[in-house]
Amino acid sequence: MNFNVACGSLTDIKSDAVIVNLFEGVKTPGGGTGAVDKALDGAISDLIRDEDFEGHLGDTLVLRTLGRIPAKTVIVVGLGKKSDFDMLKLMRASARAARKCREIRAKTVSSILHGAGIGGFQAKDCARSTILGAMLGSYEYTSLKTENVKGNTIERFDIVEMSADKLSDIRAGIDKAKIVGDAIIFARDLVNAPSNIVTPSYLAEIAEQIADESGLECNILDRAEIEAAGMGLLAAVARGSEVEPRFIELKYTSTNAKKTVAIVGKGITFDTGGYNLKGGEHMYGMKDDMSGAAAVLAAMRAVGREKPDVNVVGVIPATENMIGGRAIHPGDVFKSYSGKSVEVNNTDAEGRLILADAVAYAKSLGVDEIVDAATLTGGCGVALGRELSGIFGTNDELVARLMRAGKSCGEGMWRLPLYDSYEEFLKSDVADLKNSGPREGSPINGALFIKSFVGDTAWAHIDLSSAMADKDVDLSKKGGTGAATGTLVEYLLGCYCLDTHPGD
Repeated sequence: MNFNVACGSLTDIKSDAVIVNLFEGVKTPGGGTGAVDKALDGAISDLIRDEDFEGHLGDTLVLRTLGRIPAKTVIVVGLGKKSDFDMLKLMRASARAARKCREIRAKTVSSILHGAGIGGFQAKDCARSTILGAMLGSYEYTSLKTENVKGNTIERFDIVEMSADKLSDIRAGIDKAKIVGDAIIFARDLVNAPSNIVTPSYLAEIAEQIADESGLECNILDRAEIEAAGMGLLAAVARGSEVEPRFIELKYTSTNAKKTVAIVGKGITFDTGGYNLKGGEHMYGMKDDMSGAAAVLAAMRAVGREKPDVNVVGVIPATENMIGGRAIHPGDVFKSYSGKSVEVNNTDAEGRLILADAVAYAKSLGVDEIVDAATLTGGCGVALGRELSGIFGTNDELVARLMRAGKSCGEGMWRLPLYDSYEEFLKSDVADLKNSGPREGSPINGALFIKSFVGDTAWAHIDLSSAMADKDVDLSKKGGTGAATGTLVEYLLGCYCLDTHPGD
């Protein structure tokens, strides 16, 4: 889609669909919606009454204009209650409206600037949320379908504004939305593709393409080089698969940087559970176990294009977790990159093993902050459901910044505790650590294990329970959501308007 801002009235714009809005409980539309209603001789008011349309968040009405205005169709989207309206609700409403435009096969769409008439909301923020919602809501993965494919018909999406004074701010908001939305869609495409396509080598090729496009430094290690580097935990997990593992490093350096941030993504491209084998109902969909890697690749792509004033290192340990003649056994002990020995008491807790080597490597680079993102535990999904991810951290400011960044793009997170007493569960009789504790508190145990390898470096861990949507939701169709991508992009580039970026 092409996004832009147009100066004028919605009643004069030629397009396939015009999007207007209505707050819950309002029966007589005002503002831009009222202007369109007047031009249609009260047809919107009549339809609101006839359909008993309440304006609940995301509800839509579709009205054919029959030539009374240049637009062919009017879509009215509910904004919910005015008393609790915010930018996230605006995103959700815009997403639902854009999805409806796609359903009616609209090619050109003109939208009111949702939320602009409410005190306290800036035009730039409203534009950003309107466009980001439209991008995420209209996304659908259809790349591998060959029959009955209904792709996204929307070619142009314009925000229409009467006041010329607001145009530059709206344009700035659109530009910010495009950066974040493009990154999330890039990550979604990676997560939604099957594991026979998205292998560790494929992720490495994507990293090299990103580096070539943006002038980033790229370093890729193969199986022999991973072993030679002393990444014993990554090498151990990779032993059971004939598919070659990769350790991927992307570096962006800014001459104006005041800090260096490492972002680390779990890259298990398929997870059987190893000899602690998953049941069939839990194994299907395990292509998503590289969602953290997808987020890091998408974020590094955005960083390379936008050139923020912060040094960024992207690190991805990538492998399958399979069963084979050389696969690790429960009870095996391996030496980590940090030098610590680890007893593997659960081969299905492999993500923390490869992350341990990756965060230890990041720490060895002397970075100021480490943020890792991983589909680490099913327990986090049990606790928080599919629309929230858990976040842990050793630095309150870092966690708070990440949570604000996530909130600004619809990636909700809930902070969970690093409860030190649970470290007792990770003690091994034969090694420095074991990789898994009891089922109860599993997200905390997993986070504490990774924490053992970051030392004094400020660190945050995002447990991606929201990486896959099991049904259509406002901002995502069923499938990969691209979770953590927006959070990382917002944090590193400062695209959101709630805080300054970390280099400031």
